[in-house]
Amino acid sequence: MNLNALGPQRIVCLTEETTEWLYALGQEHRIVGISGYTVRPRRAREEKPKVSAFLSAKIDKILDLKPDCVFGFSDLQADIAAALIRAGVQVTVFNQRSVTEIFSMLYQVGAMVGQADQAIQRITQMQAELKRMSEHAATFKRRPRVYFEEWDGPHISGIRWVSELIEIAGGQDIFPELAVQPMGKDRIIADPQQIVDRAPDIIIGSLCGKKFRPESVMQRPGWQGVPAVQSAQVFEIKSADILQPGPAALTDGVAQLHQIFERWEQQHA
Repeated sequence: MNLNALGPQRIVCLTEETTEWLYALGQEHRIVGISGYTVRPRRAREEKPKVSAFLSAKIDKILDLKPDCVFGFSDLQADIAAALIRAGVQVTVFNQRSVTEIFSMLYQVGAMVGQADQAIQRITQMQAELKRMSEHAATFKRRPRVYFEEWDGPHISGIRWVSELIEIAGGQDIFPELAVQPMGKDRIIADPQQIVDRAPDIIIGSLCGKKFRPESVMQRPGWQGVPAVQSAQVFEIKSADILQPGPAALTDGVAQLHQIFERWEQQHA
């Protein structure tokens, strides 16, 4: 029996992470439409029609592609999913918010396209690298206190998988109590003084839809006493590398975090 023929053959991916994963599994031929925000892999933008943003989608265009499965992410795409379901399309919406849940999503997608064994092999490799990184971080004499900014107006701190990757990479998230909140509105830091008071050693920004500018952070009123500002430890990690709950965050994103923390630790050991 050809197991590959049992899974969906015409997939629309409403977010980047499932597109990147299907390409990694060698199953890009199944993809018939992607999100306009997709940048990984770069060739996907040239090869696949763009049919959605994040909160909106071209329903008619998706239906014209005759998908037999649509992959979405989170309650934020519930309206898109509902419209497609009413039109008779099979929709699978994942809601991964932690590192463990990301791995679970990757396995499920792999299994759906007949690539469970390859998915397990790749997942095992990524888990081994995260373990190696965590063990190396355990040798740090000091762990930097880290403020991760997901949005700047209002200030929104990092989501759960980002907070977990910060810990794996050798840092301490200064807002761990907010990281467990799945919705951005529940991670808003209304009073910026709270950030100042928690005195982060490192500030990392990653904004969806616009560039994070470290120089602007350095000029924020009242932030001159923040250790990260005093020592110019303010960095950007592109959202495609860290804010997509898929393979990018577990590889490139966490690697960039670890590199930043390792340099800091060497300077402060």
